[in-house]
Amino acid sequence: MYAIIEDSGTQFKVTSGDVIRIDRPVEDFQKLLDARNIKFDKVLLVGGGEEGKGNKLGAPLLSGVSITGEVIRAVKSKKVIIEKHNRRKRYSRRKGHRQNYLEVKIGDIG
Repeated sequence: MYAIIEDSGTQFKVTSGDVIRIDRPVEDFQKLLDARNIKFDKVLLVGGGEEGKGNKLGAPLLSGVSITGEVIRAVKSKKVIIEKHNRRKRYSRRKGHRQNYLEVKIGDIG
């Protein structure tokens, strides 16, 4: 059984036991790490059930369906370097950025 969920502007195809990285604001990190459980309410599609039942498609969301997940840890992505310069003007700027993510293990779909 699989589902397509939407979180922070990104859609994920998940099954039970998958580990995904979700993008959350830094203010939410400590609250979610302490709670250790997260609930995804924006479910777009559920499919792959028993034979003959078919897929359930929301318009745009399915009501009464939620997916639970367990927060594993907070991680950072690889560093992205941003460089700017103007030739012949002795101007150059170099900046780095590392995006924060939460790793979540998907539990029940239902």
